[in-house]
Amino acid sequence: MFPGRSTLETFQPLFFPIIGQGVNPTFYYSVCPLAKSRSDLGLGIDRQLTVYVAMLRGINVSGQKIIKMETLRASFEALTFSRVRTYFQTGNVVFEASKGTVDNLSRKIKERILGDYAFSVPVILRTSAEMKKIVSDNPFLMEREIDHSRLHVTFLAELPEKAALGKLDSLNGDPDQFRIRNREVYLYCPNGYGRSKLSNSAFEKLLSVEATTRNWKTVNMLVEISSV
Repeated sequence: MFPGRSTLETFQPLFFPIIGQGVNPTFYYSVCPLAKSRSDLGLGIDRQLTVYVAMLRGINVSGQKIIKMETLRASFEALTFSRVRTYFQTGNVVFEASKGTVDNLSRKIKERILGDYAFSVPVILRTSAEMKKIVSDNPFLMEREIDHSRLHVTFLAELPEKAALGKLDSLNGDPDQFRIRNREVYLYCPNGYGRSKLSNSAFEKLLSVEATTRNWKTVNMLVEISSV
């Protein structure tokens, strides 16, 4: 590379005379090894890739199911996912992949983790767009005197059966509150999540679905990271 010049500027004489002549731009990724996406070459966002947020349940908790974040990133990269990033130590992974079914992606991740670490964990997936909507749809944000630090979201792996929703009546009771919107359960626990009966295991048991819970700060951080 030439000092003071960007990767794109360095290769500009090579690229631009021929890039409009039917040559696939992905060819230049091998010419320009620092380019990891079309946007790195100034060609715009690769519309074939989708940004996902994967939330693993129950790793690095109480000394159980330990996974270092650098090795977790390596596991995701081994699945040919790109731009893999992690947040915190509890299994939050942002990555890009070809658009596919959530069930298929979750299965691949679960199988990889089982093969790499010899234990299985539930994996809940949302797209970046879904995460943004989840934040904007939080019904508690419309209420006054709500302490945002006491908000949590329980993410369900799938839509629960309607018949199972009636079982949640047993969780009703002041001061804790919850609202269900599609595959998310919004929680408000004014005395703290640790003291609430609105636990992740309670929702899994009553709704018969896998789930994982994140506090409001983490949810917002995942939206921010997945938007970059």
